[in-house]
Amino acid sequence: MMTQAFYSGLSGLRAGQTAIDITANNISNISTTGFRAYKAEFSNLFEDAMVSQGGDSLNPSSVGIGTQIQASSMVLGNGSYSLSERSTDMALDGAGWFGVSNPTGNFYTRAGNFMFDSNSNLVTSEGYHVLGTMGGNIDFDSNTITDVVGEVGLGDIGEVEKLSFPQTLTYPSIATTSVKFFGNIGIEDEVRTMGADIVDAQGNLNYLNLSFSKSNPQVQPGTQWDVTARTENSDGSIVYDSKTGSVKFDSDGLLISSSLTTIDNNGSAVEIGLGSSYNGITAIGNTEITSSSMSDGSIGGDLVGYDINSDAEVVATFSNGYQSSVGQIAVFHFRNDQGLDRASGANFMQSVNSGDPFFMQDESGNNISGAKVMTYKLENSNVAMEQALTELIVYQRSYDANSKSVSTANEMMQKALEMDA
Repeated sequence: MMTQAFYSGLSGLRAGQTAIDITANNISNISTTGFRAYKAEFSNLFEDAMVSQGGDSLNPSSVGIGTQIQASSMVLGNGSYSLSERSTDMALDGAGWFGVSNPTGNFYTRAGNFMFDSNSNLVTSEGYHVLGTMGGNIDFDSNTITDVVGEVGLGDIGEVEKLSFPQTLTYPSIATTSVKFFGNIGIEDEVRTMGADIVDAQGNLNYLNLSFSKSNPQVQPGTQWDVTARTENSDGSIVYDSKTGSVKFDSDGLLISSSLTTIDNNGSAVEIGLGSSYNGITAIGNTEITSSSMSDGSIGGDLVGYDINSDAEVVATFSNGYQSSVGQIAVFHFRNDQGLDRASGANFMQSVNSGDPFFMQDESGNNISGAKVMTYKLENSNVAMEQALTELIVYQRSYDANSKSVSTANEMMQKALEMDA
């Protein structure tokens, strides 16, 4: 029994030391972004069965012979969130992990303190590449956007790639091909004007002006107007083209016909659309005089910056006011987060116990992040300092008690040996 007490104390010392190490590591990482705390779980080693006689019955009981650390389990609760000044810093509100590529495979982390490296790759502070889906609408040779994309969907789990977004990106100019005019010019014999901004093939912002004046003579019913269209540069110092035509309205003021079709805009043709019925130009009396226009094409623009929305989409904003989605950051999920193996700090690796990573899906079967992504925020360590310090005190006292039991068992063995002598 003395030997059993000796080894029970030793097992307690060993388990207590491991628990202290786990808790000390938690406390040392209180400031580590995205850190996940672990807690020690104890279990009995073995027990010796004992049977004592009590009257006419047997009273089974047992004596334990030590303890051990059965598991070190991850604390899954989210940490608090702190504000950041970088647009590439982000945090997850809900379950999930960012995926990062390292030379030996993939890590999964809650630490979203990302940045761009010298090659415009989105990376972690350790230099690991952030994984996701690129929109395929960036020409990296010329650093230009090739297509305006409203939404980039998350690809399949096996198709994730390293995310790279150039720090300089150009939105190319698109020449205007058509302009649609809307409004009411009334029936009074007064000159009415309308205009629209248009872009030529060289990317210059020009102006298309329409001038309406009543035809003479007028033929009833309805009204007839002479119209002059003119294209010129932004300050009006250069006139590129001038066209004249006529428009006719019925007695209700609805457009019947127009002889204006196209006009030259510094080398490119622009279609002039005056609409039909109430959808376009009207000539209705006793009604407010209005004018508006809608044209395609756009002037060029330079990258203002990248924004990340709550669905983890990366959106590029340009100086011309246009935006385009260019990629999506992947958020991975596991059947058993507890089964992940810690690689280092806030980085984890999949294991047999965690299962393979997967993406959440919506009702239509599309891959989604499954968690809200918050930008300009970072998730702090989920270590609760007050709880960790309390546990450290408990483990320390347990260690002292087991140390005392070993000393006591040793003293008893010494006395037993002296008695034999």
